[in-house]
Amino acid sequence: MTDLDPGITLDSTGGPPLHEQADALRQAGPAVRVRLPEDVVAWSVTRGDVIKKLLSHPAVSRDAKQSKPGYQPGAVAWLVPWVDAESMFNVEGRDHTRLRRLVGPVFTPRRIDAMRPRVEAVVSELLDALEAHEGDEPVDLRAAFAYAVPTRVICDLFGVPAAQRPAMLKLFDAVLATGVAAEDAAAVNHGLEVAMRELIETKRNQPGEDMTSLLLATHEESGDRLSEQELVDMLKLMLGAGSGTSIALIGHAVTELLLHRSQLDIVLDEPSAWSDVIEETLRLHPSVMHMPMRWATEDIDVGEGVVIRAGDAMIMGFGAPGRDPSVHDAPDTFDIRRKERSHLAFGHGIHYCLGAPLARLEAAVALPALFDRFPELTLASPPRELEHLHSFIGNDVTTLPVRLGRPSRQA
Repeated sequence: MTDLDPGITLDSTGGPPLHEQADALRQAGPAVRVRLPEDVVAWSVTRGDVIKKLLSHPAVSRDAKQSKPGYQPGAVAWLVPWVDAESMFNVEGRDHTRLRRLVGPVFTPRRIDAMRPRVEAVVSELLDALEAHEGDEPVDLRAAFAYAVPTRVICDLFGVPAAQRPAMLKLFDAVLATGVAAEDAAAVNHGLEVAMRELIETKRNQPGEDMTSLLLATHEESGDRLSEQELVDMLKLMLGAGSGTSIALIGHAVTELLLHRSQLDIVLDEPSAWSDVIEETLRLHPSVMHMPMRWATEDIDVGEGVVIRAGDAMIMGFGAPGRDPSVHDAPDTFDIRRKERSHLAFGHGIHYCLGAPLARLEAAVALPALFDRFPELTLASPPRELEHLHSFIGNDVTTLPVRLGRPSRQA
């Protein structure tokens, strides 16, 4: 058995170092022992074929309470949102099916397509606000657009009151940071719990035609279908995960198109190629690099002398397969014309991201509208100077300074 020193620590710098380390881990073996914050040791799995094998393996589980002997919920503060939540993100079997059925109908292709007018309205409002920006001073496009589009859409869908949104969204952003002090992670977890219960209480007093009200009614009518804690944790999952992918997707796509003007010209001439832009961005810049956690319930031989033992933790490097040179030619190059652009940006198996269609819709609406409104858009700083999210989980920048140029309607 090859058992590399668990002194290898996942890098929380973000940006290029995140991808460089994922490349090194992929080359090192089908699974490599790594050290995570608070002395957690896990197997890092970064090869696409191995990830798919493990996620379809009957001896791999997301449910720590059922799979890890002696596991104590809450013992590791930074893992609480990823492991301890009682949502479909973590549970298995009948509980997973039960919870997924509650929200699955909202994310069917028909329902997602029906949301297009609302997404278009949000995008238009935000572009109008950007157009009101005077002068040629840089604008943070992440805050004003890439972040604002999906967070507004998901908060509207779940009926989050405007007054509750800023603090809530700040907490969801903080969940992605890794390497923070345990007490800071615990404070974020507590803040999210309080924020979700405040939202629930608001909807209990003022129900509406939104997903929070629907889930609350399900809980109150039939608690065996959705317990109080499951309701809280379901809201954490849907509100948090419901925007993160789209934020990174829109921002990374804009950056790559501004760096590769010839490809921007292609998509402006061929609007049908926007879907190629989206998939190539997901391949090259997935919003999640490493997703914690899974556990082995029995010994699993993953090849090359590596055996993951029963009770061992695994962290899936969903962001790595998209840059695998054994699968993709010139894997670090942004190329919307490439034929092979497979990726695992939305995961794999029964826990595949339910919100993937919504993320694609938001990008498909936001990106062409942005470049149509601001054809002279340029980056205001070199990519190497961009500040990246300090995380080995999330893959995003914290700001995206651009110069808008003249809007098309005034050109």
